[in-house]
Amino acid sequence: MAKSFFIVRAVVEAPLRDKFERWYTAEHLPLALKVFKCQKAWRFWSEVEQGVHYAVYQFADKAALDAALGSDGFKAMVADFNAAWPEGVTRTRDIVTLVEERAAS
Repeated sequence: MAKSFFIVRAVVEAPLRDKFERWYTAEHLPLALKVFKCQKAWRFWSEVEQGVHYAVYQFADKAALDAALGSDGFKAMVADFNAAWPEGVTRTRDIVTLVEERAAS
């Protein structure tokens, strides 16, 4: 089965970046790991686009990802995010499935 990934891209206004960083690492990421039951999660700040944050969640397959995104827990996470960041943070989501992986030789 091919691994699937849920990617959230957030654009965070500069004055909110430190607060967003603290909230995401202390509250949102632990909650996401608990709710999603995903295999792994990563967070990134773009070095090219100022204020762009990525969160990537790895699932065993698309069915596991679909189950996580269809859960009541995910709906609660979205509501919590919206309440915490009513302004100053916009986000988009994507779902991708791994089609090839190679190791460097």
